[in-house]
Amino acid sequence: MCANKPAAPKPLVVPAGTVLTVRLGQTVGSKVSTSGQPFTATVASPVEAGGKVAIPAGATATGTVVDAKPLGRFKGGAVLQLRLTSVTVNGADRSISTSSVVRTEKGKGKRTAIMAGGGAGLGALIGGLAGGGKGAAIGALAGGGAGTGGAAFTGNKDIVLPAESALSFKLEQPLEVK
Repeated sequence: MCANKPAAPKPLVVPAGTVLTVRLGQTVGSKVSTSGQPFTATVASPVEAGGKVAIPAGATATGTVVDAKPLGRFKGGAVLQLRLTSVTVNGADRSISTSSVVRTEKGKGKRTAIMAGGGAGLGALIGGLAGGGKGAAIGALAGGGAGTGGAAFTGNKDIVLPAESALSFKLEQPLEVK
């Protein structure tokens, strides 16, 4: 028996619940991506375990688009759901299980009505303070217009995460790094 043989270095274990922040390698979106489509990413900040760097910044990560539904395809708005599936550490791909990052965007509906009505109410308040009765009516029209104009920018959106977007995923199972 070789008693002089040095002990193999203990593997680092990144515990479940650790957050991995990555930057996307390409644009993903509710309209441009499909369910099951792979994506690449780069680890944005080093992940430490036991006081040592277990996953260095710049490590390559891959993931899958779990769900991508553009606005108008189903009731409720656009959906984009992503999950990391592996990370490359010391030249070896390691399978990982992470929580999903989910982005949703509601279609036009209740929020638009609230914004338009809220704008009109705010306009009436400003108009009333500025000039009384007639000013209140003019302010309500101007505020109502501003409210619906704002709705055009907040409603009818598909979700787009451009390349280099930072996303954080939480490990669901520990990751052993050798």
